[in-house]
Amino acid sequence: MSSPYRVLFLCTGNSARSIMAEALLNVLGQGRFEAFSAGSFPGGKVQPFAAEIARELGYHAPLRSKSWDEFAHADAMPIDAVITVCDNAAGEVCPIWPGHPVTAHWGVPDPVAVEGSDEQRRQAFHSACALLRQRVERLLALPVDRLGSHELQRELRAIGHEH
Repeated sequence: MSSPYRVLFLCTGNSARSIMAEALLNVLGQGRFEAFSAGSFPGGKVQPFAAEIARELGYHAPLRSKSWDEFAHADAMPIDAVITVCDNAAGEVCPIWPGHPVTAHWGVPDPVAVEGSDEQRRQAFHSACALLRQRVERLLALPVDRLGSHELQRELRAIGHEH
């Protein structure tokens, strides 16, 4: 692959799940992949537990909650795949993405919705991250540079149905 395979992870608020997915793929992808995250209605801040997990993974790029509009305008960099990680974002009408990326949904329970002690909440974030990691590792195992777009989309969607 001459240039990294670019993946945009989407969630409504872009504060937790999509942020952790971005960190995971950028760290584990070792330059073969370039990951970004955004939200349909970004909350404007990254959840502290998500930022903590990203740092633990070794991801030190600046994290920020941002709108998917940054990736949808005509002169935006082309994205190869758009993956929603929350059920709300999966049901929303997405923009038309430059480059016609493949799309998939990898629903992950929302750790932000968990109530309880800090330790219980931190555990919910770690559980969400563990599920995302399994899926990211499956993505990393795919020969993305040799698969056609229909085959790749089918594979990415299958990953979202695994538990």
